[in-house]
Amino acid sequence: MERPSVREIAVVSGKGGTGKTIVAGALAVLAGRAADGGAVFADCDVDAANLALILRPSLREEHVFTGPRRAVIDPGLCTGCGACAAACRSGALADPDGGGASAASESDTARPPVVDALSCEGCGICSHVCPVGAVQMEEIPGGKWFISDTPHGPLVHARLEPGGENSGKLVTIVRNKAREEAAAQGRRLILIDGPPGIGCPALATLAGADMALVVTEPTVAAIHDLERVLVVCRHFRVRTVVAINRCDLDEDNSRRIEEHCAASGAEVVARLPYDPAVVRAVVSGVTVVEHSTGEIARRIRRLWDRLSDLVREGSGEPARGPGASDENVVHGSRR
Repeated sequence: MERPSVREIAVVSGKGGTGKTIVAGALAVLAGRAADGGAVFADCDVDAANLALILRPSLREEHVFTGPRRAVIDPGLCTGCGACAAACRSGALADPDGGGASAASESDTARPPVVDALSCEGCGICSHVCPVGAVQMEEIPGGKWFISDTPHGPLVHARLEPGGENSGKLVTIVRNKAREEAAAQGRRLILIDGPPGIGCPALATLAGADMALVVTEPTVAAIHDLERVLVVCRHFRVRTVVAINRCDLDEDNSRRIEEHCAASGAEVVARLPYDPAVVRAVVSGVTVVEHSTGEIARRIRRLWDRLSDLVREGSGEPARGPGASDENVVHGSRR
């Protein structure tokens, strides 16, 4: 019999601070408890990964992520001709005496320019024009990626170095390793904690995902950024649903979100109220569904039920059951 395909749900947000990781962590616990193959978790918010803070991982593997190339000058070969500095358009090759990006003076002909690693864009033009081959382009460490075990399932996560580049490439590595982990362990779901916004890491997270859960909040800034995320999801043809976090803090803006989602064809699958239990759970270092049995935990469980049904529908499997109640699903097929 053919093995069921692995499905990917990406939890994203238009802006930081909407509670995306809080929701993703709670869903990870519920996915780990599910009796349909389990899940692998991927933290693709590589610039500020923090899903591990509430999933209590035990590190299994650690790997170096190779970042962008940087120019390295061999002082034993360099003649100080200044061709590299003259060709550099990013100002990354400076006079050894601090005079700026320019060719070395005649008095310093034996001294190579100094490479400013933060300014170097890795284009390689300096290596190309060097007449004696003194400039080489070398890859430098840009961060690390990890595979860990949690009480709820495997976690693939990463850390980009401060100011590091190629975050989209690191996100792709995390997703690919999560897929390998799912295949090796026979797990049928990959739950991704994605980055906020619509930058390169978000694009690398959403491309190829089966579903996007956008976590938003009823503020003017969040509504604006939600609209941008929905456009990106439509571009990638990712089925998109929305959860309104802290929905009771501004009911007017919550209704605006519902109206916009209805017009955009994105189902609002959860209205999550403000609850101090969330803060207490974070302080305790656990997810809210482990810490609390109150209203917020019940609504997140219903959110998980609805997502499970949607994933099954997308894979052609029969739905799990009654799913979320009307207080959680605002509009769509279960209104």
